[in-house]
Amino acid sequence: MPDPTRLLLWTDTPGPYQEAITAAGLAPRLRIDTLARTATPSGEQLAETEAMLGWGVPPGLLPRMPKLRWAQSLTAGVEGWLALPDLPPDLILTCARGTHGESMPENILGALFHLTKPYAAIAESQKESRWVRRVSQPLNGRTLGILGLGAIGQEVARLAHALRMTVIGTRRNPAPLPGVEVLPPERTDEVLGRADFLLLLLPATPATENFMNAERLARMKPGAWLLNFGRGNAIVDADLIEAVAARRIAGAVLDVFREEPLPSSHPFWTTPGIMVLPHIGGLHPERDRVVARLLVENLGRFLDGRPLLQVVDRAIGY
Repeated sequence: MPDPTRLLLWTDTPGPYQEAITAAGLAPRLRIDTLARTATPSGEQLAETEAMLGWGVPPGLLPRMPKLRWAQSLTAGVEGWLALPDLPPDLILTCARGTHGESMPENILGALFHLTKPYAAIAESQKESRWVRRVSQPLNGRTLGILGLGAIGQEVARLAHALRMTVIGTRRNPAPLPGVEVLPPERTDEVLGRADFLLLLLPATPATENFMNAERLARMKPGAWLLNFGRGNAIVDADLIEAVAARRIAGAVLDVFREEPLPSSHPFWTTPGIMVLPHIGGLHPERDRVVARLLVENLGRFLDGRPLLQVVDRAIGY
């Protein structure tokens, strides 16, 4: 019987991953090390680890792991990994794409309801025992534009279509999707001009850096809302603040930022019309167990020499 494969679970919550590995019957084929997220691997772990689960690694560490062949990121975005100057060219990197599907679509719908239903204002009136009748704005008949019709975008589109919204969006492969008008990225301007709510679900790549700048914001409807649940660097912060302050668009709901936590001095906090969410989009009380399902599937494939799921394409950045 071959020696067990050395696996490093570099996370503060290794329990769900260990339980999933045991339930899948893979534990006898592994030697598992656990490490807190802020800790540093030992010399033996650096020398012997062959597969790793983690949030990311600091520069200078991967070249000291000669046996490492595969790293499973705990996040869908891998820009931190790809920015490493010493990322080994032969290291297989897989991401957690698809593991946010149980929470993010609901949080995005929550943002849409928050913008159109007066519950927040009613709650404030209740504190003063004031009866103020307010009128909800319908989502029915409004247009949702989605830039980035991946797994999350498609689920949001399905739910929005069920609410009788018109849904239009872009994806690199403009194959038809039920209930959605799918366009290639070259026709993004059409989405900008038609959307009442523009949802950004773009990955962090060189092509999406500063994507929503003053020029593209100017193509949006004057009454449209921008929602960003993708990556913070897709927006030029100053251009968005100016567009909202000048009422060229209605406002924005932002769940991701260039720097997190968002500094208290950032003008997003105090710009009327901009709502700051503390990156709640993909959070789920059982998210580790969701990611553990992906890890176990990939572990079985790795041990058997089969292709892995959610392998990162370094050329396109995700």
